[in-house]
Amino acid sequence: MREHHTIAPLAGVRVLELGNYIAAPTAGRLLADFGAEVIKVERPRTGDELRSWRLQSGTTSMLYRTINRNKKSIVLDLKTEEGRRLVLELAKHCDILLENFRPGTLEKWGIGPDALNEANPDLVITRISAFGQTGPLSPRPGFAAVAEAMGGFRELVGDHDRAPVRVGVSIGDSIAGLYAGFGSIMALFQREQRRRDSLPAVPLRERIIDVALNEAMLSMMESLIPDYEAYGLKRERTGGRMEGIAPSNAYVCRDGASIVVAGNGDSIFQRYMRVIGRPDLAEDPALASNDVRWEHREELDAAIGAWAAGRTQEEALRILDEAGVPSGPIYTAEDICRDEQYAARGMIQRLPVSTGEEVLENVGFPGIVPVIGGTSLPIRNLGPDLGENTQEVLAEVLGMGEAEIGALLAPAEGTLV
Repeated sequence: MREHHTIAPLAGVRVLELGNYIAAPTAGRLLADFGAEVIKVERPRTGDELRSWRLQSGTTSMLYRTINRNKKSIVLDLKTEEGRRLVLELAKHCDILLENFRPGTLEKWGIGPDALNEANPDLVITRISAFGQTGPLSPRPGFAAVAEAMGGFRELVGDHDRAPVRVGVSIGDSIAGLYAGFGSIMALFQREQRRRDSLPAVPLRERIIDVALNEAMLSMMESLIPDYEAYGLKRERTGGRMEGIAPSNAYVCRDGASIVVAGNGDSIFQRYMRVIGRPDLAEDPALASNDVRWEHREELDAAIGAWAAGRTQEEALRILDEAGVPSGPIYTAEDICRDEQYAARGMIQRLPVSTGEEVLENVGFPGIVPVIGGTSLPIRNLGPDLGENTQEVLAEVLGMGEAEIGALLAPAEGTLV
């Protein structure tokens, strides 16, 4: 446990997280990072399934420790009447509830929005699902992979002559989590404004934040829809390029490392071509504008690729930087860990971390974004052990006695890590 930082904009906000996997826990992480008390409810014995995702050793993955940092973990069985009763009791003392169950699950358990609203008429209820809480597809389950496909994202990832591919992270879940965090704070802000202005409380329907994974991805697709509706334009996969922008791509250098160069601005393009020894391209009036350069993208990439192949990554980046051409290295995890810029802003924070079997010292974790006060806020604690805070939360928030808590936890004795 690290010492708490004095900058905590969400101090005093209490969040009840019923999330699993990545989407709702990402929203909870964002709120926890900035000072909210986030109480994560996990099932007995196994907890959040993320504990075993990408598990390299022990019982708790680095993925879980990262996504669930700065939170508290309690164990409740939501399939039991007592577990559901305690959720409603905890909701009375919370400002926000996060969940990403399949639509209808909370209602089936008797802890849906109506029951939560009865317990706490001021509670913000943020729900994340594959397709939202309404509409013909709402009952369907779905992970982010499906949402990325149906949101139009997958169709644009990869090379045009191959099947679409996915990016290397759960981007759909993470973007949905960002929207859920933003929506939660937006609703909380509205609630506080009404209190300040002595207006009637926010009605339940306006306190339900409904985030659909497919819609979160659709919202990232820029002008995909209006371009199609207005002009019949159908975007295609373009590999490392961005459609309609040239030259902007990644290139392999002599040492096998890669760089990305964005030389698509008209004046930048001229400097770019001159510095790679192709003044003929810089001065060609047929390449003066971006839309025409896009038509010649193969020719331009061939010239740039040949230039990059003759230089190391360090040499190429130095030359481009001196010429004022936007460029950068394509980083691996190793590169990020030793980068001076990330270090200067506290974006790699080193902490001891338990795998569940041993403690690994000085392990780097990504810092807190956005920066407030000039550098990343410190991570207070990594994702907690399963049920680590059950007794603390039930005693402090609900006033339960030691014997009552002991009776509740008795069926799960020997199962908490």
